Amino acid sequence: MNTPATHVEAPFEAPEAAQLVARLRAAHRSGRTRPPAWRTEQLTRLRALLTENREAIADALHADLGKPRTEAYLAEVDLSVREIDHTLAHLEQWLAPQQLPAEELAGLPDGSTAGTQYDPLGTVLVIAPWNYPVQLLLVPLAGALAAGNTVVAKPSEMAPAASALMARMIPSYLDTEAVAVVEGGVPETTALLAQRFDHIFYTGNGTVGRIVMRAAAEHLTPVTLELGGKSPVFVDRGVDVDTVARRLAESKFRNAGQTCVAPDYVLTDARTAQALADALERATKAAYGEDPQTSGVYGRIVNERHFDRISALLGSGRTAFGGRTDRADRYIEPTVLLDVRPDEPVMQEEIFGPVLPIVTVADFGEAIDFINDRDKPLALYAFTEDETTRHRLATETSSGGLGFGLPMAHLAVPALPFGGVGESGLGSYHGPHSIATFSHRKARLDVPLSQSANR
Repeated sequence: MNTPATHVEAPFEAPEAAQLVARLRAAHRSGRTRPPAWRTEQLTRLRALLTENREAIADALHADLGKPRTEAYLAEVDLSVREIDHTLAHLEQWLAPQQLPAEELAGLPDGSTAGTQYDPLGTVLVIAPWNYPVQLLLVPLAGALAAGNTVVAKPSEMAPAASALMARMIPSYLDTEAVAVVEGGVPETTALLAQRFDHIFYTGNGTVGRIVMRAAAEHLTPVTLELGGKSPVFVDRGVDVDTVARRLAESKFRNAGQTCVAPDYVLTDARTAQALADALERATKAAYGEDPQTSGVYGRIVNERHFDRISALLGSGRTAFGGRTDRADRYIEPTVLLDVRPDEPVMQEEIFGPVLPIVTVADFGEAIDFINDRDKPLALYAFTEDETTRHRLATETSSGGLGFGLPMAHLAVPALPFGGVGESGLGSYHGPHSIATFSHRKARLDVPLSQSANR
């Protein structure tokens, strides 16, 4: 039986960080994490952590974010379990060495073989955000363990209940020689970033992402940056606005809009804009009632600082519906804004809250230009039945992911790579892509000593 995973407590400064990383690196060098049986056991234990502590996880997420239990189960527990199950089902296949066909070895002696194998990188740092503090800590952790690494897991201090829970639970399930949990804020993260890791996986914003990348550069450490940005939605004229509105409301207002791949703004023509706003109001009331604040199924903003930031964006355009706030409750009502100009505050930064601006464009060509004139988003969504429009979005824009008909759904497909491009991120993960991220694909060539090369 494994001994518990290490939970590092304060004070935690550079000397403690160096000692911790050295211990994990020694464990990796011992070969402890390489056997497939070890990897499978860790994933199985991580799955048990999730399934055996569903209620405690939901309680912690409600304390931090006012997250409804159904959202906690769906987006944090169940999604993570599906990811682990998918990995367990395919891990042997993903890890199998790949051989090149003989015709690729022309000019080498007969009997030569060549191919690739995945080697674990070594010791990995996973830094999680606050908005999905369980899923976005444990899914990268699962990938790093599946690839055979030792890991330092750093939960977000901005979700203190979830952080404390993970710090208690992970030590009860995983291997003490391979996994350490470090709680804390900027000082602890800074101490960790000063160390030499073999990979750093960070989920959060671009400002901190740059700090992570600068620190990693000191050791030439590869990084994965899962960032965000303003993910646009194009709504074509003539679509069923009620269907669009139901799917938009469900994705935009989940977790009170605090999702990196949430629709950030809508591009559509003027006539569709008003019809869509009316349909969104109906869909929002159907989902959360006349007063979402008392519904019990609508979340809260993580803290007062973010509440103030989002509230300041409500003056853009004109309010189609919503707009009510309660700072003491960290509540911002689901809000849709019409007649929003591109230069208004709500269009200058990722909203990361329950505010949906609708920007009108003359036609699809203008929508394409609008998207391409801005930073590449983490996701791009569209509601259209026109195949030419779909093709042009696929070939004339660049985004981390592209989704037609249902925003955010690509995140829940374990076999798809999830990641950004440009300002929205660097690298990807999920399923086999996690193995690729947390491994080195090593070339191997075997040439017999007993034969001469064919000339």
